[in-house]
Amino acid sequence: MFDEGLALFAGLNVIPKRSFLTEYSCRIDPGSYPKLMRLWFDAMKPLGLGRGDSFDLDFHTIPFHGEDALVEKHYVSKRSRRQKGLLAFLAQDASNRVFCYANAQLRKKDQNDEILRFVDFWKKRTGRNPAELIFDSKLTTYGNLNKLKDLGIDFITLRRRSTKLLREIALVPKSAWRRIELEGIARAYRTPRILDRKTNLAGYQGPIRQLTITDLGHEEPTLLLTNQLQRSPAKLIGRYAQRMVIENNIADGIDFFHMDALSSAVAMKVDCDLQLTLMASSLYRLLADKIGNGYQTAKSRHIFRDFIDATATVTVDAHHIQVRFQKRAHNPYLIAAGFTEKETVIPWLGEKRLRLVFG
Repeated sequence: MFDEGLALFAGLNVIPKRSFLTEYSCRIDPGSYPKLMRLWFDAMKPLGLGRGDSFDLDFHTIPFHGEDALVEKHYVSKRSRRQKGLLAFLAQDASNRVFCYANAQLRKKDQNDEILRFVDFWKKRTGRNPAELIFDSKLTTYGNLNKLKDLGIDFITLRRRSTKLLREIALVPKSAWRRIELEGIARAYRTPRILDRKTNLAGYQGPIRQLTITDLGHEEPTLLLTNQLQRSPAKLIGRYAQRMVIENNIADGIDFFHMDALSSAVAMKVDCDLQLTLMASSLYRLLADKIGNGYQTAKSRHIFRDFIDATATVTVDAHHIQVRFQKRAHNPYLIAAGFTEKETVIPWLGEKRLRLVFG
């Protein structure tokens, strides 16, 4: 609260009291939130965060512990149950592990079509559809899979295992199965058995490819659905396995950025907090990418401990703001990343230039 460096960065004499800060979203026009997300999205590329073609999608329920009757119940994975909460849709760029889209104002009646709204958002911001979307079985409907196919978007998803479907799989002769080897995966179950066939789904026009996979360490087979007819089974299975990264990053957001603490009965307020949380997460990923040396996959708390949680002496003159960090074990990483060679103009501080020095 009394951090002079943080107040200086914000162009203030002192940081406002906590009670004032916790009410900021009450004073912001909700129409500003989508605009903020669009502007931030456009600003990420010049900052150095590239844009990939493949995206991991997921829902996350932010628990609500009040009594508001309008808050719906959604599934909370870490508790394996349904409870009151606000449903958030998250899209993560698979290449740089950065969240590029979020919406925490979803109602149950809208959640199946949120994937199409993300496609529309991406098309408007980049001029093209996303090339590939990866998600689980509960994210959308078979009818929307058909719409993705018509848009020329590749997808990989899971199919829910019904009793009838499992009974049909049990009747398939052993000769129809074949064993493959997964590439680049350090795990015990590297040689699963697969059944690669085409099937038909209600609401999906034409056949769709279905991979039935066993010997992955699960009691029941895993069913992958995709419209990628030529891609090898090993690459399809490996790509879907990488989708777990989004769940890890959501867990990182909960652990370090306190994503689940954004509790309110007003979905618009939570949506504002979520946008700010994802912006902070993106900045951490940008810092990690610039530092390199294995930090690209480090958790935010690790990055904070090694580089952010530090003391410094700030000197301000007519033209410069010099920040001299104390000697720390990890400073050489920041020097090697070129942070001592760049001066950043701070417009809201009279165009002063920020200079970093490592003692």
